[in-house]
Amino acid sequence: MGADPTAVCLDTDTGLFSGVDFGDAAARYLNLGIAEHTLMGVAAGMAASGWRPYVNTMAAFAGARALEAVKIDIAYNALPVRIMATHSGVSAGHLGPTHHALEDLAVMRVLPNMTVVVPADGASTTALLGQVADLPGPAYVRLGRKPTPSLPEDTPPPVLGRIQRLRDGGEVVLVCAGPLPVLAALEAAGTLAAEDGLDVGVLHAHTLKPFDTGTLTAATAGARLVVTVEEHWPSGGLGSAVAEELAEHAPRPLLRIAMPDRFVDTVGGQERLMADNGITAEGVAARVRARLAGLADTAAAPGTQTRPIP
Repeated sequence: MGADPTAVCLDTDTGLFSGVDFGDAAARYLNLGIAEHTLMGVAAGMAASGWRPYVNTMAAFAGARALEAVKIDIAYNALPVRIMATHSGVSAGHLGPTHHALEDLAVMRVLPNMTVVVPADGASTTALLGQVADLPGPAYVRLGRKPTPSLPEDTPPPVLGRIQRLRDGGEVVLVCAGPLPVLAALEAAGTLAAEDGLDVGVLHAHTLKPFDTGTLTAATAGARLVVTVEEHWPSGGLGSAVAEELAEHAPRPLLRIAMPDRFVDTVGGQERLMADNGITAEGVAARVRARLAGLADTAAAPGTQTRPIP
């Protein structure tokens, strides 16, 4: 807000900015209360009037309760509204399914004109937000609820719209998005390399739309298996994006690791809920081993072209 006099922050009574000293920009912080649909309409009106709104709300409400206004008011008019969606995935697991956001990437990715970004840590959030700020149209930035561990110090800065290579390797390629899934993929890659002798690459797909087809197809050209890891339901998110791109441009065997296709009705912390559903380093490694074994069995079966892989 200090660097851009047209930037305005619209909040939905989240309490995240309680006690923050906005200084000279205080007049550009507006708390609209618990009214997410109204929030998007106000943001669209301000964007159409020359402002650059950053709206702060929970992902569960941005992608569901306020969707009509996001679609018609913001995306349809290609207005420069930055939707800063917090508490994504099951990071608000202590509040139950009403506050889970496991469909938001599917919803936002399908909207024309919308850029969809999923940073993996604080540094990538800062870098990507700086790039999102210059976009002429809307953007959805998916954030968590609390601090998460940083990526390795030698990680190159992310570039909006470009897949980020976190680990070289072409036999198995893990494509991941979101803080905990990225960390799980990196640890699983190290385990599979050390214990199984596999050449495992890791790609950080922080931008789901527009998707970097070129880097994906080049990195997976000779892979025995491509694996997606995400904190989202199986349909419509990262796994679907990768499946679509591979099917059209460079088909490869694909394993999608995501939250199962059901409501998570257990109340608990984010790490526990993800662990319960296999989105951990151990879970990823086990699923990769099982799928590779299934592929080997299929290839070894005499006279068999294809068969179900468990």
